[in-house]
Amino acid sequence: MLVQQHPLPLPSPLPEPARDYSYDSQLPPPSRFQIRVDVANSRTIRPDGPAVTSPSYTIRPATLEDAPAIAHLGATVFSATFAFSIPAHDLKAFLNEAYTVEAIEKDISCPRKHVLIACASAKSNDSRGESASSNDGKVSGDSGDDANVEVGEANDSVIGFAQLTEGTTEPCLSHLRSSVELQRLYVSTAHHGHGVGKALAREIELLARSLGYRSLWLGVWEGNFKAQRVYEGLGFTKVGDHEFKMGNCIQMDWIMCKGL
Repeated sequence: MLVQQHPLPLPSPLPEPARDYSYDSQLPPPSRFQIRVDVANSRTIRPDGPAVTSPSYTIRPATLEDAPAIAHLGATVFSATFAFSIPAHDLKAFLNEAYTVEAIEKDISCPRKHVLIACASAKSNDSRGESASSNDGKVSGDSGDDANVEVGEANDSVIGFAQLTEGTTEPCLSHLRSSVELQRLYVSTAHHGHGVGKALAREIELLARSLGYRSLWLGVWEGNFKAQRVYEGLGFTKVGDHEFKMGNCIQMDWIMCKGL
């Protein structure tokens, strides 16, 4: 549990959960879940080499300068995907714990947590606008015409991120010799359908192998059927479940695992 954080200092307004996707809302749940990794159009290489580049995005390790963009994307995606299923005050409590800039900076600085980001160039983003979609740990993508994306450009925007977390486990994983958690996998809805999520997942797997791990596990909400199918397509199988707490709200997550 993180220490108390300041209220969300996000660069642009979040969706209003109480109005748009509140627990008591009459609106139907969002039709697009966080995890959509249907098509892969990117090149991939080992994470200890050059950045991974597609025609319109680059995957690289996150820096502290990326924390505000990651916090905004994570909070927006989480709200849009899950706010309909929990009370608004519990959602707010969770976001203030997990998705402040300070919390993301802490994750990036932690030697046991490895955050990768997918960045789209400003030129690519100008043609499609900004929005978002995603569980904590849960994906999407896009490719365009810009074939010369540079690593670390100041005007690039974060369109997705993934986090590998060492040192976490679950009772249902006790039989495994060496496992590591894919804790987060988020992609903006504006970039769904072109392999960003799949590319991030692939880079996380390569990173886990390079660190000596033999298996990769994650938690996915039991009601996120599309995400479950996507993870199954990536080779994960259900091995158990656990409770996932957001404020005072408790949901049940599947624990899924795959060998590396």
